[in-house]
Amino acid sequence: MRPQFNNDGFEERVIEIKRVSKKTAGGNTISFAALVVVGNKSGKVGTGYSKASDVASAVTKAVAQAKKTLIDVVMKGTTIPHDVENKYCAAKVFLKPAPVGSGIIAGGAVRTVLNLAGIHDISGKMLGSNNKMCNIRCTLDALKKLKG
Repeated sequence: MRPQFNNDGFEERVIEIKRVSKKTAGGNTISFAALVVVGNKSGKVGTGYSKASDVASAVTKAVAQAKKTLIDVVMKGTTIPHDVENKYCAAKVFLKPAPVGSGIIAGGAVRTVLNLAGIHDISGKMLGSNNKMCNIRCTLDALKKLKG
């Protein structure tokens, strides 16, 4: 999971790559699905999911989709202005502001989204789902709810 930088200032991280197989009349068709998070570490973050016949094409398509779905995150210094919670499908996320220097206290895909958004001090808890796509979308919806 090595981060990649583009010339436009966005950092991209591949969260998950899945090998997908489909039964057809002539046999199996194999493709790859990529889940990517893109952010500039100063208040913009987005996610993309795409499928293609090879991994590089899937990642490229997912990054392009992620750049189209960027959201602006309201921040207060290095943290968020207030508590927020959100539910998306079976996933629930709770995000709380934290004192300066405490770091990102969250796990998995939520940690990656918060890091790429540029939030340095936050406490988060993910409940209900291990699905990375649902967890990312739930976190992004929670960040959209923030009021400055």
